[in-house]
Amino acid sequence: MTNSRGSVEDAFSLEPQQAQSLLQAFPDLNDWPRSWYVEPADIHVGQQIVQALTPFLFYLLDQRLAKATIRRHRDNLWAFGGELIRCRYDDELAKKNIMDALRQLIRGDGGPLMWPRITESEQNSLNTTCRKMSRFLRESAAADPSD
Repeated sequence: MTNSRGSVEDAFSLEPQQAQSLLQAFPDLNDWPRSWYVEPADIHVGQQIVQALTPFLFYLLDQRLAKATIRRHRDNLWAFGGELIRCRYDDELAKKNIMDALRQLIRGDGGPLMWPRITESEQNSLNTTCRKMSRFLRESAAADPSD
């Protein structure tokens, strides 16, 4: 969870160096929850989404991907987070915790169909990021039997 100011630096018990590398690669990460919200309560949910995405963000950084690839995944994750907020207004999804809702939106073939509609190439890019995140979540769960 993020701190009362909604920033990542102290949010997840990150070492200062970890927080710095995360914010260097994703400088607008602290702004994501506010950019997604429809109602004030969505800001807290948005902070939970950022927290849920943080391990995957570190995974992307550890892959030593090209800066353009990191930016593309960043943009797709930002869009995905906004879609997760929007979809939570569906009663079924609103009752789920963030990780379960996130997993439900990531389908086997990619991410959710975005609304308002995006171009086919943007949807394909989002699907690629969501497939990568799905693999990461499966592998993380397999590595951590306490999950």
